[in-house]
Amino acid sequence: MATDYRRAYMSTGTAASRAAITEYHQRSKHHLHRYAPGPGGLDWANQPDPFRVYAHAPKVQLALRADALEATYAAVSRGRHVAPHPIDMDGITALFELALGVSAWKSYGGTRWALRCNPSSGNLHPTEGYLACGDLPGLKAGVYHYVSRDHQLERRALPGVGYSRLFAGGGVIVGLTSIHWREAWKYGMRAYRYGQHDCGHAIAAVAYAAACLGWPTRMLAEWGDAEIAALLGLDREADYANAEREEADVVLWVGTDETAPAADALLAALRDAQWLGCANRLSATHVEWRDIERAAEAAVKPRTGPEKTHPHAELPPLPEPALDARAADLIRQRRSAVDFDGVTAIGAHAFYTMLDALMPRARVAPWSAWPTAPRVHPALFVHRVTGLAPGLYVLMRNAPALEMLQRGTRREWLWQRVEGCPAHIPLYLLIGHDLREAAQLVSCHQAIAADSCFSLGFLAEFDGPLGEGAWRYRHLFWETGVLGHVLYLEAEAAGVRATGMGCFFDDEMHALLGLEGTAFQSLYHFTTGGAVDDPRLTTHPPYAHLARRRGS
Repeated sequence: MATDYRRAYMSTGTAASRAAITEYHQRSKHHLHRYAPGPGGLDWANQPDPFRVYAHAPKVQLALRADALEATYAAVSRGRHVAPHPIDMDGITALFELALGVSAWKSYGGTRWALRCNPSSGNLHPTEGYLACGDLPGLKAGVYHYVSRDHQLERRALPGVGYSRLFAGGGVIVGLTSIHWREAWKYGMRAYRYGQHDCGHAIAAVAYAAACLGWPTRMLAEWGDAEIAALLGLDREADYANAEREEADVVLWVGTDETAPAADALLAALRDAQWLGCANRLSATHVEWRDIERAAEAAVKPRTGPEKTHPHAELPPLPEPALDARAADLIRQRRSAVDFDGVTAIGAHAFYTMLDALMPRARVAPWSAWPTAPRVHPALFVHRVTGLAPGLYVLMRNAPALEMLQRGTRREWLWQRVEGCPAHIPLYLLIGHDLREAAQLVSCHQAIAADSCFSLGFLAEFDGPLGEGAWRYRHLFWETGVLGHVLYLEAEAAGVRATGMGCFFDDEMHALLGLEGTAFQSLYHFTTGGAVDDPRLTTHPPYAHLARRRGS
């Protein structure tokens, strides 16, 4: 079913939208003695198909081009010059392969499932990717949907006259959407949060993949959801008559030209477009989660003015990563750890490098794609960092928020700058103590929060951003996803592994810090350490099935 974005936003109003999204946030919290409403059990026969496809849409098979990209992870993640690849078919195929493509297949017994370059809560992948482009060498102008399983584009729209000229400067639009049912099938009410995490991870994944090609990425933050839906065809009810709702999230401008096509001009050029394909149904039956529907309606984003520019602090270059690897290899080797050994430690230098990578830098992926000043600050449980005392620390990514957080937390916290930490990294010690039990407790008793080198909760400035509009709720989760993606790749580059944790006891974390009210809220937890692999699982190459299908 398509979404009427204009009606949803206009019917709720700004104050009502903020009240609705705040109510959803409170109702979707896990508590120490009760969890947020969930399905109560997994209906495996009704598990959603992880791959959306459009029947009768023409298919464009993409080659595998990522192995030809020689850019190192150090160059891509440290903002060094990477010679721009032509914006052509080969560049587009490498972009989607590294951003949203399959990175491997896993199997156990008779079950087989795909892993992707963009991580997802429970590997359920609510995020879908789209491409809007003009005529390119090897690819015709249009709007396309990306199918990661088959590494192909499905042509959704044949645009009218003038559409291609709007892209003449050198760039393409990558659109991201969410299908909340994929997460709700397993996680129930809390699924809306997880879909927003995943969108943030996908934004960062696109930015890193584009940087491998020498292409900057910029969020088109002024676009409203109604405009994104019209561009990507999500508002075409006939194309989703039997399919699950798909929500507009964000559009990204990727390419060498700084000027993206205007929304009005693009939509005018698509007015007479021929649309192709009908979306597949992912599950035979559904459980309706009205709380998610209300949250999605409340958080619809209208068209806004451009984000206020904020100068990034002049920071020294990031130190070299420990692992000298090609970016394409490191991106595809990223995995979410399911267990840590409780022994591995990292040095203080590696730890500080990871934190340094979370500080925004101009023209450095993925922060080049992020339009706002930092509003999320990690509260870190340090367990096994050589040269750094175990304890509770906070990384203040935005200096103006420091005083507000200090006033809102326990009076007994030390708030000491950490000796030996580079001066430009605003890391503060709150208390020196072994907090492994506390870290495990607040993260839904998960041992990986205690058996790691460090774990953390992402504290978001909450009331302030929501005062600008309920849609900022989504952006806060996106920012946590971007931060999580940076940590994933930096952990791989440091020789360890990471995993995101959507399950945590929200208010237990707040109580530990002494936070009251909703000026700050913990929105996502994360942990990094020495991974323990499951020997029962077999790993398979990502696209071997395509070679067999083609007879090669």
